[in-house]
Order: sequence, then C-alpha cells, then structure tokens
Amino acid sequence: MLSMQRKLSTPFLILLALPSTAMGFALSVQISVLSWLLSTQYGLDIHEIGIVWAAGPLAGIIGQLLVGIISDGVWLWGGRRRPFILVGGALSALMLLALPSIGLISRALGLDAILGVAIAVALALDLSINVSFNPTRAIIADVTPLGDKRTLGYTWMQTVSGSFGVLAYAIGAIFGNISLIYIAVAIVLLFSIVPALLIDEPRHLSTDDSNGAHSQPPIDYRALLITLMPLWAYLVYDLVAMGLRLAGIRPPGLALEIACAVLTAALIAVALLSGRRITDRNAQGLSEFRKVLAAHSLSWIGVQTMFVYMISFVQHRFPGLDATQSGQLLSISFLVLNAVAALAPTTLLGPLSLKFGQVRVHATCLFVMAAGYAGVYLLGFSPLAIYTCMAFMGIGWAAIVSLPFAIMSAHVDPARIGLYMGVFNLSVVLPQLVVSLGVGSLISSVADKGMVFLIGAITVGLSACGWLLVRNTTAEPTAAGAAPAASH
Repeated sequence: MLSMQRKLSTPFLILLALPSTAMGFALSVQISVLSWLLSTQYGLDIHEIGIVWAAGPLAGIIGQLLVGIISDGVWLWGGRRRPFILVGGALSALMLLALPSIGLISRALGLDAILGVAIAVALALDLSINVSFNPTRAIIADVTPLGDKRTLGYTWMQTVSGSFGVLAYAIGAIFGNISLIYIAVAIVLLFSIVPALLIDEPRHLSTDDSNGAHSQPPIDYRALLITLMPLWAYLVYDLVAMGLRLAGIRPPGLALEIACAVLTAALIAVALLSGRRITDRNAQGLSEFRKVLAAHSLSWIGVQTMFVYMISFVQHRFPGLDATQSGQLLSISFLVLNAVAALAPTTLLGPLSLKFGQVRVHATCLFVMAAGYAGVYLLGFSPLAIYTCMAFMGIGWAAIVSLPFAIMSAHVDPARIGLYMGVFNLSVVLPQLVVSLGVGSLISSVADKGMVFLIGAITVGLSACGWLLVRNTTAEPTAAGAAPAASH
C-alpha cells in the first residue's frame, strides 16, 4: 500500500476516493429519499420540506468549518483527517437507519411533531456527514502534489463517488427507497472505515521549517472576513429569515428575498471584478479564492433548488403519478444525472483540463448544465425529455463536484487546507439555506412549478460567466506557503 501511495498509482487514487464516496453516497440517499419520504409518507407541505432541508446547510456551517480548522492542527490515531472520517462514517450510517423511522421515533418519544423530529434526524445526519466530508476532501490535497496529480485525485474522487451515486439511484428506482437506505448503511461503514485505516497521512505539510518541524501559520481572521465578502448577503439573509421563522413571523411578499438578490449580485460583481492589479502573491491567491466563492455560490442556488423542490415539479407536471411512481421518476432522473457525472471526470474533464485549463473547462460545463435546466423548463413534459436534459446537466454536475476543489486548493496555503475547505463549503451551504428559507416560498407561491428549473438555468448560467473571470493556475507553487502564480 505504501508503494502504491508513493507512486500515486490509479488503485491508490481510487482508494483515496472511497471515504469521500461514502459521504457522497449518504448524501445521494438523502437527496433521493428525504423530500419523497417527507411528502409521501408524512404529508409535509413543500415549505415544511424546505425547513427540514435547512438542517443540512446549518450542519455544514458548523461541521465543515469547525472540523476543517481542528483537523489542520491535530494528530490522533495516526492522522489529522482519519479520526473525523472514522467517527463521521459511523454516525452517518446510524443516522441513515433513523430516516425511515421518523414516525416511530416521534411516537416513542410521545410527541405529535413529525416536523420537529424530521428536522432533528436530518440535522443529525447532516452533522455526521459534514464531520467527515471536509477531511475526506482535504486528505486528497494532503497526499497529492499541486498540479496534474491533484487534479487527477479529485477527478477520480468524482468518478468513483459518482459511480456509486448512480448505484444509489438505480437501487432506489429498482428496489425502492427504503431498500436503498439499508444498503447505504453497509456501504457508508465499509468505505469510510477501511480506507481511512490504510491511507498513510503525512505528519507534516508543506510549511515545514528548515529543521523539519511543523510550523502552522496563524489565522488572519480579518483577511478571512474580507475573503467572505461575496457571501455576506447570503449570511445576513439566512440569519434574518431563520430568526423570523423561529419567531413565527412570515413577512408578506418577497421583499426580503429581492433585497438579498440585489445585494448578493452587487457583492459578487465586486468580488469578480477586483484584484486585477494585485501583485502580492498571497493577496492575489486570496483574491482569486474570493472569486471562486462568488462563482461557486451561484451554481449551488440552481443545484439545491432542483434537489429540494423537484418533487414539487414532478407532482405538478405529472399529476397522475402515485407516490411510488413519482419516487421512481425522481430516482431515474438523478440516476441519469449522476451516471453522466460519474463518467465525465476522468474521460472528459481531466483530459480537457490539461489542454485548456481547469477554469475554462469548468465554465463550459456549467453553460451546458444551464442549457439542460432550460430544456427541462421548456420541454420537460415527458419523462424521456426530462431524462435527456438531465444527461446534459450531468456534465455540469460532474464539474461542480470535482474541478472547484483542485482550483481552490491551488490558491490557498496548503497548511490550512482544512480551514479553506471549510470556508469554501460556505459557498455551498449559505446558498443552500437561502434555497430552503426563501426559494421555497417562491416555489409555493407560483402556479408553474417549472420555476424550479428556470431558477437553475439563470443561476448556473450566471455562475458560468463568473468562473470565466477566475484565473487558471499553473502547476507548481512558487514558494512554500505562498499562493501559486497564475495566468489567464
């Protein structure tokens, strides 16, 4: 195993991808099952389902950022990422078992509050997944050098993870969602525990001093706050909207959401258009990282809207389907999406990235995905039309869950990769919260639930435009701990 790791052979890269695959599989099960389960088995309304899904982003904010910071500086059980992968994998499997038992748990506790129990179970599952998700991605950067090998590591991550995502949706479509949950428990345990024990983590990262001692730089919280500028409006909206929900207040109209959209657009524009004249390499790296956060956040508005509210779209466009048939349509749709996403990274994205650059390839894939969203909105009146458009969307989905990790890791301090993975995750979870708290109200208020895919077409298309303003990175860093040089 050590020989394969030193050579960074393909079998080792596949092994390296398995912990992330375990968490991705658990997440695929959640995407495939949660909305369907809450709607068809427990009778929750669409806005209530959105509230349950808000548990995930909250867990991501707490879990991935905190775990990223901690895992950068600890060494336990022979690794800095290993303890979190082992614990998170075990807890994720346990929480998956709780999903089909939400009603039973509610009755056992003597409660008549399905919504509250569903939120608690979803939050516990998401916390468990998020305990591991950051370390499973950070460990790839820990054991691969910057450049082609790291890009290959992340593309293999998505290939393996995407393949098992396809398996998840295939199981759901053929055997049903309940069977999928129980099979997922075994896969999550196996893929999180065994590889974590076999991978040899480096004791010191690339900021070792001349004596070989590990010297971790202090966190510059002021610079970090400025780096988060494109996400400020998301955060403010999430705090205000969550506070109003907890207080039982539902503001009339969409004034709050419109204000968030306008402010977000302004902050993202500032982030994407700034930093052109910066010469300091560390400052330039953070400026490019800020652009990554801005562009990536927009794509997740569209992606999360589809994941959470596609059940509403299916029920509106296909009113004749019963609960089992609507679940199968969802499962097959996500199966097609993930089948393409599983095949694309190593066969398409990797080779094209080496030739044209990661950023250009990523932006192009997002344009294709936006076209797929538009296709569902305009033509999605039959299952075949939906599956066809989902195939095109899978190209963008493959890029979203692979290339940004390689791009962002080239712009930040490698000794703080766990921290920056956690910060990067904020560009996912804060928009997800906006979707749960704000977009759900919009979807509920409109007659045409095709709005789900219209929102996706717009936001993913804007994200693609934003990525075109991010610099392509060169393969090698210029100095230890410094941001790499960049070129257009």
